[in-house]
Amino acid sequence: MSKIASQDARVSRRALLAAAAALAPVAVIGLPVRSFAQETGTAPAAPQKFTYDLLTDEMRQLATQPHVTAPPPEGFLGELNYDDYRLIRFRDDRSRWADTDSRFRLAAFHMGWLFPEPVRIYEVAGDTATEMQFSTDDFEYLNDLAKRVPEHAQLPGVAGFRLNATLNRPDKWDELAAFVGASYFRALGRNSAYGLSARGIALNTGTSTPEEFPRFSRFYMERGAGETITVYATLEGPSVTGAYRFTITPGTQTVMDVSCRLFFRQDVAELGIAPLTSMFLFSEKNRADFDDYRPNVHDSDGLRIARSDGDVLWRPLNNPKQLTGSYFAETAPRRFGLHQRDRDFDSYQDTGARYERRPSLDVEPLGDWGVGNVRLVEIPSELEANDNIVAYWVPEAPVKAGDAREFAYRLHWGDLPDDPTDPLAIVHETRAGHGGVSGVQAQQGTRKFVVDYKGGMLGELEPEAAVAPVVTIANGELVGTTLERIAGTDIWRLVIDVSAADGAVVELGAHIAGYDRKLTETWLYQWINTK
Repeated sequence: MSKIASQDARVSRRALLAAAAALAPVAVIGLPVRSFAQETGTAPAAPQKFTYDLLTDEMRQLATQPHVTAPPPEGFLGELNYDDYRLIRFRDDRSRWADTDSRFRLAAFHMGWLFPEPVRIYEVAGDTATEMQFSTDDFEYLNDLAKRVPEHAQLPGVAGFRLNATLNRPDKWDELAAFVGASYFRALGRNSAYGLSARGIALNTGTSTPEEFPRFSRFYMERGAGETITVYATLEGPSVTGAYRFTITPGTQTVMDVSCRLFFRQDVAELGIAPLTSMFLFSEKNRADFDDYRPNVHDSDGLRIARSDGDVLWRPLNNPKQLTGSYFAETAPRRFGLHQRDRDFDSYQDTGARYERRPSLDVEPLGDWGVGNVRLVEIPSELEANDNIVAYWVPEAPVKAGDAREFAYRLHWGDLPDDPTDPLAIVHETRAGHGGVSGVQAQQGTRKFVVDYKGGMLGELEPEAAVAPVVTIANGELVGTTLERIAGTDIWRLVIDVSAADGAVVELGAHIAGYDRKLTETWLYQWINTK
């Protein structure tokens, strides 16, 4: 993936999410809707038999046929631009299931602009699915746009949907989740504000093969009697088809149980399962590159991997000077995810973005995923409007045309606080600056890294405890280390000075050990020595 291509993809996703966020529901008096037959001379699709297995069989068969892209929409749908799209609102009184005792309500995103292909939505009852019909009467068109929109016209589809639920208060319908644009979706835990997103699949991200963005083309909504809702989806793209199932349970942590059954039309250079997409602009370790009053700007600040042997890896995120990719070899990891670990408003000072409320997101594999890699892609960015961080699972076995793969996993959205009873101290903060003695002239070719470990058994030890840092360096040289406890806190500070040749890509790792055991998470970092 070239830098330009990757930036285009990120900007498009950020743009569509910004537009979607702007489409706040508007309460108006409902209008009579012209029927599908009146508009097109055809009747709405008849109810159809539906099960997840039937959907799977359909997508398996579809994978044996060439991929077909829908023609561009005509009429006013084809004319909509960015400014027009911002003038469209879904009407609150047209929310589906508002007249039922369901815990959920559904609103649609309008077709057009970045969303030229129709997405169709069905409601499932028992083993039957009936298509939901949407018309121009479901939306309000502001200003002069209203004059260009036909009244009571049936729409060929929508761009996606949002689900609302009584997430934070029993008397308020908060947005819970949204599926819109390619295979992107996002969700909130209690008291969260939208930040990072997930995708159904990643294909050839950050490789020499052009990245592909398959899309969810149909959704099937099955409302249970309890606290959950199940969403089924069809995935379509040039290289792959798929059948997905999302069982969504709102809460302090909103949980999604995900099943995906994938069928490949073509070879894939790199398959990414459970991909996560986020933004990291700057923090304490690279703030000098940005003239900004805010101390930190990021949706996520680290990649956390909980390994099968109980070890925990923490990789602080970076905004590199060039496109970078890191692979973390794993066998059946317990969890991996992008976290917003810093929850202190003082660390951000942004009353609008409220970065301290951005959710963390963990992927918990269900079943044995075997051998593979957690991959982290970091893309240079000068703007917080760009999503420049991607993480996903790469299975060891390559994907060939005709292959079928199935994965199950659980997504956890929310604050995801660290367990205070965990014996391992966490990586509390990472800082960086020029190497050598601080406050004097920088020493060329060196870099200083300051890693603060907090809590755990380490935090209870006295300053003279018999503990020591364990530091690993690839493609660089360790100049020196110091380790001390910060007085009056449960924080231990490790300072590492490293030297490397110009242009070297240096991989760093560190933890603190003592009393025949590891006492901290393993801190990982990638430093590219550029002038």
